[in-house]
Amino acid sequence: MTVVERKTKETTLRVEVTAGRGEAHVDTGVPFLDHMLVALARYSGLDLRVDGRGDLSHHLIEDVAIAVGTAVAHFLPATCARYGDRTVPMDDALVHCALDLGGRPYYRGPLPSGIYDHWMRSFADHAKATLHLRVLRGTDRHHVVEAAFKALGLALRDALAESAGNAVFSTKGSVEWKITP
Repeated sequence: MTVVERKTKETTLRVEVTAGRGEAHVDTGVPFLDHMLVALARYSGLDLRVDGRGDLSHHLIEDVAIAVGTAVAHFLPATCARYGDRTVPMDDALVHCALDLGGRPYYRGPLPSGIYDHWMRSFADHAKATLHLRVLRGTDRHHVVEAAFKALGLALRDALAESAGNAVFSTKGSVEWKITP
């Protein structure tokens, strides 16, 4: 289990990420965010607990993305498959997600909702993930954003799976750092 607690003048939150069955307990006071996080947990196969409050929904949504991304970055097994690629249809929406959990943050969207596009960017930055989302079709913003969270969840499920032979899945091998102040 990975636990991240974040407290600022604007928000207070706690995030727990555990390998599991995709169960979620989410209470942020922002119903659509709660709905998206439940979908993310379900489709990723991760058990997710998020409790938080904030002064503005924008601050809370951003800080939840930062905390969830941080939790995913610290949760990664060294021998995970690393890559995930999924496309999800949802009514009029069709969204493609390509993901690399290799430690290099990058986000390319956009989603048709500024705040949830920002969520994805903040998540990618703090998960240290390369995340590409392509909206192939869709006019209903709710459906497009929900399909994006589901596609991200399925891509996470694939990327977090143990690699063949439980080896580090990289031509570089594992990266070792030595930092001296």
